[in-house]
This record gives sequence, C-alpha cells and structure tokens, in this order.
Amino acid sequence: MITKTLRRAALVASVVAVAGCSEMLDDTSSKYPPKVIPVTQQNLDLRLLPAPKSRVTVSVYDMPDLTGQFRERENVQSLSRAVSQGGGALLTTALQDAGQGRWFTVLDRTNLDNLLRERQIATEMRRLYRGEDTPNPSAVPPLRHSGIIIQGAVVGYDANVQTGGFGARYLGIGGDTQWKLDIVTVALQAVAMSTGELLASVMVEKPIASTSVRGGTFTFIELDKLLEIETGVAANEPKQLAVQMATEKAVRSLIIKGAEVGVWSFADHRAQQSLIAAHRAEKYGETQIPEAAKALARPDTRNATHVVATRPVARPRPASSAPVRERIMSPATESDGQSDTRPPPPPAEDEVIG
Repeated sequence: MITKTLRRAALVASVVAVAGCSEMLDDTSSKYPPKVIPVTQQNLDLRLLPAPKSRVTVSVYDMPDLTGQFRERENVQSLSRAVSQGGGALLTTALQDAGQGRWFTVLDRTNLDNLLRERQIATEMRRLYRGEDTPNPSAVPPLRHSGIIIQGAVVGYDANVQTGGFGARYLGIGGDTQWKLDIVTVALQAVAMSTGELLASVMVEKPIASTSVRGGTFTFIELDKLLEIETGVAANEPKQLAVQMATEKAVRSLIIKGAEVGVWSFADHRAQQSLIAAHRAEKYGETQIPEAAKALARPDTRNATHVVATRPVARPRPASSAPVRERIMSPATESDGQSDTRPPPPPAEDEVIG
C-alpha cells in the first residue's frame, strides 16, 4: 500500500513539473512583454544632480570594450563578448540624463560617418540641381562642435573574483547554495578640444552577483528502487545593466570631479561643496583624507567649455539689373500675330523642411 502511494506521488510530481514547464514555455510571450527599462537608484541619483551654472556642450565618439573577455561556457567555445558592445549609446544616454538634461548638450559622434555622408549627399544634390558650388548655409548649416570631448571605455571584467557555497543533507533531504561575484570596471575622461589636455578622469567598478539555490530529496521506495526529486533556481544580474549603472556612476563622479578642479561649476555653491565632500569620503573610505586631496591642482587649460560658433561668410549678392522681358506667344494670339509680353518667372526659392 505504501509503495503504491509513493509511486502515485512520484507520478503526480513528475506530471506537475512537466506541465508547469510546458505552460511557462507556451506562455512566455504574454508573461514577459517588452517594457521600458525602469529608473534605477543610480540613474535617479544622476537625474537629481543640482543644475550647473551654465550648460556644457560635449562630444561623444565611442566607449569601446577593451577587456577582450568572452562569455564563459562549459564544454563549447563561445565568441560572444562578456560585456555589452553598446558603450557609446549608454554613455550618451547617461550624459543626457544628468540633471534631467540640464547639464550637457550632447553631440553624438558615434556614427559620424553616417552624418557626414548624409551632408555630402545634400551638398551634391544642390550642386547638381541648383548649380551651387558652395552650399547654402540655410540648407546645409555648419556642424556644431564642442570644447570638451567625453571619452571612456570598459577597461576591466574580472570573473569569479569571489565564489562560495554551502550545502547540507540529512536523511536524504537537503539543499545547497552557490554564488559568485564578477566585477566590471569603467573609465571616463574629459579632454579639452583646444589643447588636448586631460581635464578630469574617474574610474568606477560595479560588482555583478550570480546565485544558485538547489534542493532535493531521495528515498528508497523499494529495496532496489530509489525515488529522487530535485528543484532549484538561479539568478544572474544582467551584465548590460551592470555596465549601464557603472557608466551612470562614472558620469556623476566626473561631473563632481570636474567641478572640484574648476572645469565647470554648479549653480548652487553650497550644493557643490557638499557633493565634493561626499565624493571624497566615498573615494577614500575609512582612510583619512589627505590635506593635499582637499585642494587639487587645476588644469592648465582655462575656459575649456567655451565654444565659438561657426558662422557662414555672407555670399556676395549678384549685381542688380533690369528684368528682361521675354516675348511669349500664347496659343490664343498665335493666329493673329499678337504677342503676350510678361516678365520671366522669379527663380525658385529654397525649400524649408520642417
């Protein structure tokens, strides 16, 4: 009787497990719809930064992955990268989020070839169809440029920095827990366009945690028959989210570091001093802050944020002359020899789109 009961229990458990997995696989599209990435605490801290004294125009070219790390897999070789290759997009988004968009005017140079190619097409079309050797600035205006270049990279990815686990089993019932810790490191720099001087730089690391919990039980239902049931769950922190949070932290730290050395400044001086003090305390931790660290040397480049806008030179106007009156024969007057004299139509004006 007991044997039959155990067999039925094992059969029911197997059916429930298979049905649950099948239901989860069949209903994946409705259970996990796409959604906008929610604001993390790190992103909120970046957004809530106090406003600057004046908005800063910066250029971003790229934020490459310099780690050379590939994703680890068992038994097979994988050519997939360990961290996201979209660092440029993460950096431009973080710069736009700083202070709710009040801190930076971001000039995206990550796809500069596409931008220049499109402007070349516009210039060539106007040369072919309008005879313009020099493009009209109202149709192809000068590109904006910045006084500061923001550049960075993912410079480190260390796997299995810490690993551990724990397990126990008693009378065939038990469980175990395993975990590991990886670390991704992001570097960010502000460089003066006019001199090439490095104005400020920061490095930020973000731990990436992975955990696995498993449990199981086994028992003999007959002398030579063993019933074993196992269950478990694993949780891996998304590496893309870790790189995003590290980039946002780096942007926030770079803003504070730039204010500390005088590259730019906050509109509220008290808020600036408070943020600088908190940044120093986080950097040195429990170590006493040296006196030299409280008065950092300023860069040699002054007014690095100042940008002189490019204004097109006014093109000379053609010499004025009396309009030429053409003799146009209308169909209604061709038979009687009369003519219709009207001035030629004015030249077509540039079309303004949008």
